[in-house]
Order: sequence, then C-alpha cells, then structure tokens
Amino acid sequence: MNQFLKSVIFFAFVLVTFQVYSKSTNNGIFQIKIYHLKNDEQIIATDHFLKTDYLPALHRAGIKNIGVFKPIDNDTASIKLIYVLIHFSSADQWMKINTRLNSDTAFKTSAKDFLDANAKNPPFDRIESILLEPFYSQPDLNLPRQKNSERVFELRSYESPTENLFEKKVAMFNAGGEIPIFNRLGFNPVFYGKVISGNRMPNLMYMPVFENVQQKDEQWKRFVADTTWKRISTLPENQNEVIVSHIDSIMMHSTDYSDY
Repeated sequence: MNQFLKSVIFFAFVLVTFQVYSKSTNNGIFQIKIYHLKNDEQIIATDHFLKTDYLPALHRAGIKNIGVFKPIDNDTASIKLIYVLIHFSSADQWMKINTRLNSDTAFKTSAKDFLDANAKNPPFDRIESILLEPFYSQPDLNLPRQKNSERVFELRSYESPTENLFEKKVAMFNAGGEIPIFNRLGFNPVFYGKVISGNRMPNLMYMPVFENVQQKDEQWKRFVADTTWKRISTLPENQNEVIVSHIDSIMMHSTDYSDY
C-alpha cells in the first residue's frame, strides 16, 4: 500500500470518528467524584446506589450525560475506584444539588439503606471530589453517540510545579496548538478542564477516548511522531520538564449504567 493511499484511509478514519463523537452539551462546571472502595460488598452497594438512586435523581434535577467509569485494573487493585463525571450548567447548580437531592422524596426513599448505613458497615471508604473549569477552547462535553463496552476512556492529569507554569501549560492546550493536534488525530477528548478544587493542584485534566486499548497505543504513537507536536513541544517555554512536574494516566471502561 503506497503512502498516498495510507493517508487517504487515515484521514477518512479521522472524519468518520469525528462524526461519531459529535454530540455535545452546554458548558458549565465539571465535578469528578471518586468513590474509594475496599471490598466487594462496598462495590455492590455503591454500584446499586449510583445506578438505581443517584443518577436517576440527577436526571430528575435536569442533569444529563453523567459518566461512570471503573479503572481497567480495578480487579487487581487493593482499593477499588469508581469515577463519576458530572456536568453542571453552572457553579450555582453544583452548590444547590445537595439541597435539591434532599428535597427529592423518591431519592431519599430509594437510597435510604445507602444514606443511612451505620459506621460498622459503610458503603464506601471515602469520597474524593474534584471541580474543574472547562477550557475555553472546548467548553462543552464531547460524547460518543453510542456506548461500547470495549471503549477506553483515558483520564489524564498534568501537575505543574508553580501556578504560573501551570497557566503556560493550559495556554499550550488552548492557544499553543495542542488541542488542534488531538482533534486532527481523532483523540476526541470528552473534556478538558482546569482543576479549581482538588488535592493535587495546580493541575489540569482531560479525557481522550479510544475504541480499544490497541487503538489507544496506536493513537499515542501517532501523536508523539506528529511533526507539529514535535515543533511546539520542543519550544523552551513548552518543554514538559519545565512546565509539568507529574503526569497520571488512568485507563477506564464505562459502567453498564453510565450515560455514555
């Protein structure tokens, strides 16, 4: 197969993939809730709560497109994690959500066992919460149109050594050309966000999406080899050893009750 034909096939793939991932929502504020679980009983209880009680209550409150994910290595990890990505239309909606849930009789009734669990048998070990401000270059969620159990959601977190260097990394995404590379190569991130409240600041997070693990590996190889990426990443002000102090990457599948 000659190089021209390879290029035609690749760009056709990118176009089709972009069309598949073209569904979006309104901008606002993102929250990532992370449930830390230590045994199967807690996993069962939290899954039931999220599926039967929490997501339906959020839907009744007008909050749609809620993602629920589990790390691929959950089975072998000592602490099991469940990630819930919620898109609030505004900070005000986020601040009032607990009041709204407390006034939802159906939620309070159906979730009674989970909410009223005693200290000897808690349904989770800890809940972590991260709030994010969407990047102005992609203020909306970008969601797959159809669910796929093999699809890989990669949650990436970039920490910076100082707040000024953090802003340089954010600018590299927004105005420096990094997001256009992701778009051109078909990474289709669900979101990009600046962490405005969390335990590992300053940092940003984003979530590329792949059809499977093999595609993820292939896409990152394309990204690293991309000539535009090589050019912008070698600029003195953009080098990772200057503006990024730590990177985390978590591979996850969505649950069967996730909205996407």
